[in-house]
Amino acid sequence: MEINRLSQQQKDLLQSGIVIPAHPLALNAQREIDEEKQRRLTRYYMASGAGGIAIGVHTTQFEIRDPKINLYETVLQLASEEIEKADLRRPFLKVAGICGPTPQAIEEAELAVEYGYDMGLLSMGGLQDWTEKQILERIKIIAEIVPVFGFYLQPAAGGRIFNYDFWRQFAEIENVEAIKVAAFNRYQTLDVMRAVANSSRRDSIAMYTGNDDNIIADLLTTYRFTVNGQIIEKRFSGGLLGHWAVWTKKAVTLLNEIKDYHKNRLVNVADDLLSKGIAVTDMNAALFDAANGFHGSIAGVHEVLRRQGLLEGRWCLNPDEDLSFGQMEEISRIYKYYSELTDDDFVKEFLKR
Repeated sequence: MEINRLSQQQKDLLQSGIVIPAHPLALNAQREIDEEKQRRLTRYYMASGAGGIAIGVHTTQFEIRDPKINLYETVLQLASEEIEKADLRRPFLKVAGICGPTPQAIEEAELAVEYGYDMGLLSMGGLQDWTEKQILERIKIIAEIVPVFGFYLQPAAGGRIFNYDFWRQFAEIENVEAIKVAAFNRYQTLDVMRAVANSSRRDSIAMYTGNDDNIIADLLTTYRFTVNGQIIEKRFSGGLLGHWAVWTKKAVTLLNEIKDYHKNRLVNVADDLLSKGIAVTDMNAALFDAANGFHGSIAGVHEVLRRQGLLEGRWCLNPDEDLSFGQMEEISRIYKYYSELTDDDFVKEFLKR
């Protein structure tokens, strides 16, 4: 089988840093897919200036893989069709979520390739009893099918902790083109950055933040390590985030402001961005329901999209998945205090079109 690889243009795009929203699932009151709203969400992300989308991921709800629900292929197909129809005339990365034991991961990777996806965001969740060697072998197998977007998922969301040596070996795997770090932990984030900086493929792997609690600080920070007597620098280029599934237009603006900072190094700009970073973290705490162990994270995303008119409701495939007690009020609070970081006016114009 021929190995699918990113074009040089796509690699350059990843390295330059882009906004990649984690695409939600649009449902109706009967908890069935609302195809019109699902397609419209994809168009919203393109119109917002995002550089790609990730679908079939946690924000899309893992239940789409349940044989009784069977929506994994559907969501891949709908998003792919909308992106092709848009004829954007600019690079736009299609990332498919891939998970499960090796046979399932192979099946999903092959399906992603069939629908024209550029990369697979390879989850390591649910493999708690696997050895690190077994997991690395799984990654190598998938990397022979589709370019891999690695994924360090925090234990609270079903992931597990990996040490520096694991990530050092991970970074050496050919066709691993990016790593999303969603450890929500500074020590574990540092492990991945140091491992990549010490690898022979440090210049080939783009780093993306998934640390929703630390988005702007992650993107502002330059990591420096001494490797064989040389100072090696590594930064997060962009983000692949559930948080960026809402207020996406403002996320694109923020990332561009951060890129300008790295180019010009103006201290007052950094101070302003760090203050915005605290505001974004406060917004994320409400959106993702941090106070209740992230129970209402997907429902929180849906609630914002509902308020904006992009979704009809915040229904999830699991009837028990909804906002936590007090979360609605928290979302209203952040809307009141951080309206400048929302993109409601843009969405209104988008919906008119």
